Amino acid sequence: MRKRWVALIVVAAVLVVALAGLYWAGRSLFHMPTAKGVDSVVGELEGERVLGVFAHPDDEQTVNGLFWRAKSQDGAYTAMVTATRGEAGHQVPVVARKDDLGIVREAEALKNSFNLGVDEHEVWDYPDGGVPEADEDELVERLVATMTRVKPDVVVGFWPESGATGHLDHMEMGRVTELAIAQLAEEGGSYRGPDHLVYTISPTKALEMFGGEQGRLVVENQPDPEYAMSAETGKKMEGWQIHASQKDYLQSEYILPAWLVYLLWDQEFYHVRDLRADPLG
Repeated sequence: MRKRWVALIVVAAVLVVALAGLYWAGRSLFHMPTAKGVDSVVGELEGERVLGVFAHPDDEQTVNGLFWRAKSQDGAYTAMVTATRGEAGHQVPVVARKDDLGIVREAEALKNSFNLGVDEHEVWDYPDGGVPEADEDELVERLVATMTRVKPDVVVGFWPESGATGHLDHMEMGRVTELAIAQLAEEGGSYRGPDHLVYTISPTKALEMFGGEQGRLVVENQPDPEYAMSAETGKKMEGWQIHASQKDYLQSEYILPAWLVYLLWDQEFYHVRDLRADPLG
């Protein structure tokens, strides 16, 4: 009997070691060695007013930690712009008529940003999947007007050459964000743009392994992050419940359920451009 118990203990120990090894191997796919861990990126930058500029409803799921902590810990005023209503998205699961999807996804975005404590959120009506074909001057002017009104000292958005996922809408909104900031600085008005432009960065190793061709495009074209912070995975899980039409997106894309993805991917990564020292132009 004693030998049987010893054998069971040995087997259990081996399983524990194997599971621990798998866990740390999985976590290494979502580790970025250049990034310094901070409690809050906005707090680190001493930001007081933050504006996020995105393309689609659910894009804010990539920056839950930044916005939640900017509000709850740093007391910053937070705002968002979403350029499209997401009407061309693929529903996973199907929760609405296709003709109503833009209305549904707009509501999901507004509800999720409210859950993150965001003070205001504009959802525009440019075509989902058609942002690069939209009038760029108009996009820039609208964003300049919003920035002039909100007066953010920190703007959060996409790196134009990669867009965090390789989506062309993301890349164009990243470009428009930079153009709007450059225009504000050039105009020389009472508000001359933010002090910092913060880009959301995707985990390189995970993209190389699971991202396919688009993942490789992102890896080859995005900068290394300087900062890592908590992803507030609880808020991300709440966000996917709120984004009911996209609730199973992670599992449909990567096979793994969201809870397991976030067990491994529990940090957000950011590259920061100090516009006082390195202005756009």
